[in-house]
Amino acid sequence: PISEIVLEGSIRPDANDPSGYETALEGPFGDHTGYYTLPEPYPVFHVTAITHRKDAVYPATIVGIPPMEDFYMGGASVKLFLPIFKMNFPEIVDIALPAEGVFHNLVVVSIKKTYPMQAYKIMHGLWGMGQMMFTKYIVVVDADVNVHNTSEVLFHLTANTDPQRDSIFTKGPADVLDHATSEIVIGSKLGIDATQKLPGEGFKRSWPPLIEMDEAVKAKVAKMLGG
Repeated sequence: PISEIVLEGSIRPDANDPSGYETALEGPFGDHTGYYTLPEPYPVFHVTAITHRKDAVYPATIVGIPPMEDFYMGGASVKLFLPIFKMNFPEIVDIALPAEGVFHNLVVVSIKKTYPMQAYKIMHGLWGMGQMMFTKYIVVVDADVNVHNTSEVLFHLTANTDPQRDSIFTKGPADVLDHATSEIVIGSKLGIDATQKLPGEGFKRSWPPLIEMDEAVKAKVAKMLGG
């Protein structure tokens, strides 16, 4: 492939620590998190030459408080990788990255649930998939929930969960841009099982159905509205 722009240069060893690299403080600058990145030391790249094609294109996005351009890129990436997720986890129906989660902080996944604790299997599986390891919150819902409708997801989240029973905390890598973690790139994760509970999961009562108008009422209302 032909590059649009090429930067040549080097990263030099740290004079005081040959095993490390020369660093300089980078930041703060506005990032996709919606906050200004905290200043941190990063390796210094010493540029020796810049070359480019005629009329070169420099791809870039404008980031800030969501939703911004990267939110729509996240939506496109889900559509691209969903078939791969389904190859590993056939029970997955759909996945959404709500704008409020700034790309990967919040993931909502719907599944065809057939056995106890299946939601937790999906949580751990997704946390083990590449950059999904940065996801702070995973909410698992049933197959009939539209994961792209945040209002619908929140309804089932609050209606279908007992907070203590249906939540799990774990630890893992965190986004380097996450200012909320106690330590840089290290944080905790929260998984919430908002699916219908099964007897095998210790649920001893009947699970109630959602309220729905019967077909006769629907037909009557449609007729009244001229449908």
